[in-house]
Amino acid sequence: MADLSFDYYLCAMSKALIEDLSFLTEVSRQPEQEIKVSEEQNSMPGQKKLYMESYGCQMNFADSEIVTSILQKEGFVTTSNSLEADLILLNTCAIRENAEQKIRNRLKQLNHQKAQKPGMLIGVLGCMAERLKAQLLNEERSVDMVVGPDAYRDLPRLVAEAQGGHKGVNVFLSREETYADITPVRLGSNGVSAFISIMRGCDNMCSFCVVPFTRGRERSRDPHSVVAEAKDLFEKGFREVTLLGQNVDSYKWSPETNTKLTIEKSVEASLIVNFAQLLEQVALIDPRLRVRFSTSHPKDITDEVLLTIARYPNICNYIHLPAQSGSSSVLERMNRTYSREWYLHKIKAIREIVGEDAGISTDSIAGFCGETEEEHLETLSLMEEVKYDFAYMFAYSERPGTPAAKKYTDDVPENIKKRRLQEIIQLQKEHSGYRNQLAVGKVHQVLVEGDSKRSDLFLTGRNSENKVVVFPKEGYRKGDYVDVLVEQCTTATLIGKALSHSSFAI
Repeated sequence: MADLSFDYYLCAMSKALIEDLSFLTEVSRQPEQEIKVSEEQNSMPGQKKLYMESYGCQMNFADSEIVTSILQKEGFVTTSNSLEADLILLNTCAIRENAEQKIRNRLKQLNHQKAQKPGMLIGVLGCMAERLKAQLLNEERSVDMVVGPDAYRDLPRLVAEAQGGHKGVNVFLSREETYADITPVRLGSNGVSAFISIMRGCDNMCSFCVVPFTRGRERSRDPHSVVAEAKDLFEKGFREVTLLGQNVDSYKWSPETNTKLTIEKSVEASLIVNFAQLLEQVALIDPRLRVRFSTSHPKDITDEVLLTIARYPNICNYIHLPAQSGSSSVLERMNRTYSREWYLHKIKAIREIVGEDAGISTDSIAGFCGETEEEHLETLSLMEEVKYDFAYMFAYSERPGTPAAKKYTDDVPENIKKRRLQEIIQLQKEHSGYRNQLAVGKVHQVLVEGDSKRSDLFLTGRNSENKVVVFPKEGYRKGDYVDVLVEQCTTATLIGKALSHSSFAI
């Protein structure tokens, strides 16, 4: 293969990527996309085997690693084959009806496996478990335990009871639990990137969202434990961490309390650590450790955070800042607590402080309650003004028990929702292509995550702006930082050639 030119590879990969790497937002419309997080471990005969599947957001993925750590101490080893499992756990999402339906369909499949292996136990974890509680046991006969996001420490007891023939439920929501003392077991990892949960819960009562009811109130994790976990990951060879929270900009901790609401009301809180300060502490571990974070809320992101990003080259120039709508009237019905003008002011600050090249992504909901055609057009015009690098786009799906379900009528017809969503997707596709084209002809520092899915002659990784970059291997390997000259692009991918290993300085 050595006699084939680089241009040949570039052409072949470009065609393959255009065919295979579907436009990011098309994929991202499915937040319930399954992530199997089990890995094979060397096991002795007779050891109990755990099989896990995680659905939905990055927080669920991180929680699955905590659950595995808890159960490993009880003698479980993980397997990637559900047929071998003694215990199957599904970590679930409840953000959309389609997400829950996917879990129910999966449970039907697992019911057949359980019939062939009567001693097998099945548990449902996460947000769907928290929302439905004991109702899930009645509706899904194959399920042995239902466990909410704050009750994972109780899993050993619930498993023991289920082994004795007793089904169990624990969906208690805590105001303190952060699992800070539990070292996650890194599952399905590429050995380069890892998630670190820095807080749990959400105090924002967006009218469409079920998260405050399934994950409870906000509480922040001890910053010392966050930094210690990041240091440990770096020493083990990881080169990127993503700090996770439902609203990371709301992170606030003091030795007296770990809840922002209490800290802001207290006159006794001392040594307060906010998100910008935590971000800096993690960045200072080593210039070779990249730092990302997700998710930000427009009402809470501060110039202090933006200045911290600008100050440290290893904090990635990428911010996920969900707008949800471009219409101030819709935003008011959504209880987002900001206006279109406020949001655009934040975008302007990002461009001015972090830079014009900063990657910005968004969430967008089409067809929220009462949305008029004019309000929909305001979303399109917001997109035109911002020109996002990519987006997560959905048609509105009413969730039982949310303020929107109680207060508003889901009155936009499905065909209108779908048409508006397609218009949003099409416009975002144009903007993603435009933003990617701006990267062509420039050199990007890329952290290599592994081989390209299309060819083991190519490597894939991401740049600071969270864009996927593919380039010929040429002796580089996973975990390397490589300076790559981008020569062409698709709407989802940058394609280039390696120049050299990257150098570092802070």
